[in-house]
Amino acid sequence: MLKKLWICGALLCTGLFYGQQKETAVDTLDEVVLIDSKFELKRENSGKVITKITTKELERSSGQSLPEVINRVSGIEINGARSNDGQNLGYYVRGGRNRQVVILVDGVQLSDPSAISNDFDLRLLPLDQVASIEIIKGASSTLYGSGAATAVINITTKSPVDKKIGLQLQSVLGTNQTQNNANYNIAQFDNSVGLSGKLSKFDYQVNFSNRHSENMSAVASENEEENFEDNPFSKYNVYARVGYKISKKLKFYFYGNYDDFESSFDDAFMYADADNILDSQQFRTGSHWVATYKNGSFIFSDSYSELKREIISDFPSKYDSKVYAFDAHNKYIFNNKFHTIIGLNGVFSSFNSYSIPFGETEFAQTVSEDVADFDIIDPYVNMVYISGNGININTGARLNIHSEYGSNLVYNINPSYNLKLKNGNLKALASYSTAYITPSLFQLYDSTFGNIGLDPEESATVEAGLEFSSEALRFSAVYFNRETTNYIDFVTVDPVNFISEYRNIDEKFNASGVELELDYAFSDKLRFKTNYTFTEAEERFALRIPKHKLNASLNYNISTNSFASLTYQFNDDRTDSFFDNETFESKEVTLKSYNVLDFYISHRVNENIKIFGGISNLTNEDYEEIYRFNTRGRNARFGLALNF
Repeated sequence: MLKKLWICGALLCTGLFYGQQKETAVDTLDEVVLIDSKFELKRENSGKVITKITTKELERSSGQSLPEVINRVSGIEINGARSNDGQNLGYYVRGGRNRQVVILVDGVQLSDPSAISNDFDLRLLPLDQVASIEIIKGASSTLYGSGAATAVINITTKSPVDKKIGLQLQSVLGTNQTQNNANYNIAQFDNSVGLSGKLSKFDYQVNFSNRHSENMSAVASENEEENFEDNPFSKYNVYARVGYKISKKLKFYFYGNYDDFESSFDDAFMYADADNILDSQQFRTGSHWVATYKNGSFIFSDSYSELKREIISDFPSKYDSKVYAFDAHNKYIFNNKFHTIIGLNGVFSSFNSYSIPFGETEFAQTVSEDVADFDIIDPYVNMVYISGNGININTGARLNIHSEYGSNLVYNINPSYNLKLKNGNLKALASYSTAYITPSLFQLYDSTFGNIGLDPEESATVEAGLEFSSEALRFSAVYFNRETTNYIDFVTVDPVNFISEYRNIDEKFNASGVELELDYAFSDKLRFKTNYTFTEAEERFALRIPKHKLNASLNYNISTNSFASLTYQFNDDRTDSFFDNETFESKEVTLKSYNVLDFYISHRVNENIKIFGGISNLTNEDYEEIYRFNTRGRNARFGLALNF
């Protein structure tokens, strides 16, 4: 353990040493942030440490999935991101779970009311349609509502290009194999095409993308001579948008989105080969309106989604869900010091679940159907005070009005102080935030595992930290502590008869830790980035969460048109649980630590053509993200991007 910590500290300190020894004039890092206040603020005036993944960084991840990219952020562990493409994802942020993370796309919260945790599936979003990602960690329920207890991930999609017609095409071919199946067959295909442009006051955009992978079983066989069948994954996405600028002060756009994926999966209880299928389709549409006036603006965004999922297995089921969400808020700036938000947020959710009586094989008139819904209306206020002499305060409150649980107040206070130094800025920050998480429709009303007696979770998060930034260097250190009451867990009530349900745990759950981040540009050619996270979660709730996690990357601009990078990730030992088929009990097992090294290279032939390639898991590290499930070994990919 001491060796692991020494390595983490050495990498951080090495970068920091070079940062102190050499000054290089490069672009200021992450100059403007938006997510922690809904205002465009200079980083020095923000009371949080915000992570922003830029367009350039996303372009250098071509061929990877969105979860893989987000998994490199400090404090975040997306379990399943390195497994078979069809593997369900676990969002473990600061020792939390999926239901404690809010995902926004273009400012609107997305969710799936039929999912256990009401979470949005990041597998549905293609990386090639994303322009940037902002991530704020800690409780943010004041601005973003129920569920924002550990993080908010705000994904901004690409806008139409600034010409009459623009065409973008990208194709990626790659291998998809485990550590023990190094045949290097082409088994992963990513393709996308986009058409966009601007005509006078109109703008338009149409995108299509698809991803297919095979050659890899989800469950790992204990017998090397026994080969399980492949579990292929296939998805496609269609997105269309049209906008109109009515005047300099009023503009809007409408959009429509359709996602479809089908994934084969194995028997997760018996750890056996199976021909199970998950089929998922989602249709999403909405609008975004912006009206500006002197010192302020009014913004309205909404989204309507319908999602259908079918599980084809020995225990088949179907889920249909609908959700309409909107956010309307007014921004106003007083005296260039008080940035104020007054808003109203609404979420209207419903879902139907269909199950087949035991012994039946097809859906028929005897199918059981459960219909459930609830509504949430939240008025909220928030204010950022920028004194001009270094003192900044971000504070606000939200009243959560739930159709089943009544009203509940959440609030936050986030003071910070910015000290201008000769060669940069030093920022000290602190915050106290509360969060409120209502049970999902699935947890309440599912015919097999639901419990209508559940109470909402409540949590409070304390943060304190420092951040130093200059033209070449940014370094931050943040401590966090979160206490949760009424924690919702899946409990086995009767193991003999396989009876389980969701219940509140009558004890407090605490998670704490430290996040360190370093970003240093040695020159305009060479940049080093690293982050380290220490997470201390109580043993009962720490499944699949590494106590120590380190990410590092070395990025080198070979020339004006050529780029190469090495990316490293270390995950510490983790615990996992599994169902023992002999004793009919849930048992724990320790998953060993692992190291993964990735390589990427790209070259721009001209302004229209770029070629790129990469090798993931260079050392062919053998490890497990989930007990008895496969992970990807050494794999290669090659791609071509065209822009006209």
